[in-house]
Amino acid sequence: MSARSELASPAVANKSGTVSEERTGEREETVSARQRRELTVAVLGCAVAAGLALFAASRTWLVEVTQRPAPLPATEIARSGGSLVPALPALALVGLAGAGALLATRGRGRLAVGVLLAVSGLALAGTAIGAVVNLDGVAAGWPALAALAGAVVAVVGGVTVRSGRSWPALGTRYDRPAPRPAHDRRLARDQDQSGGMWDAIDRGEDPTKS
Repeated sequence: MSARSELASPAVANKSGTVSEERTGEREETVSARQRRELTVAVLGCAVAAGLALFAASRTWLVEVTQRPAPLPATEIARSGGSLVPALPALALVGLAGAGALLATRGRGRLAVGVLLAVSGLALAGTAIGAVVNLDGVAAGWPALAALAGAVVAVVGGVTVRSGRSWPALGTRYDRPAPRPAHDRRLARDQDQSGGMWDAIDRGEDPTKS
């Protein structure tokens, strides 16, 4: 009975260690999955918002009507947001480029991308609002969409500055934790030894004797 208890102790210890390592691995995989999910949401949110801003900048914001002497009809010229405020499409393109840079960078590089996105997003929103305030005849619909898109880009930039350093980079996005062959070999050896001792007991032999 004593020999059986002594033999069971290594097996119990190995089992406890294995369970602990499995739980640690599950926690690591959970954290890694959450980080990948946060990165995916940030990239998609930034890309969609920047694309909407670029689309809004290409729409007609103002129709200029020029009266001509009779009997000539008045002339109408449609002006897009980009033609009225050239900075709008440029800032939207910065947001699109930033969405791709979030995947390709990490660490301080990603922190710099986050700051750039926050600044460009605020500038985009402010420029769109300024067009409505400062230019006569500009309808509020498309500028409002551009301002909202700029706010989303700015939020993505702020989130990136706060937690973007922990997100995976493009090359490591789907990498799994590296295996530990030495530990695996040691665990297999301990299990084989434990199994061999139990086989000796079943045969009526004393495995503690050399």
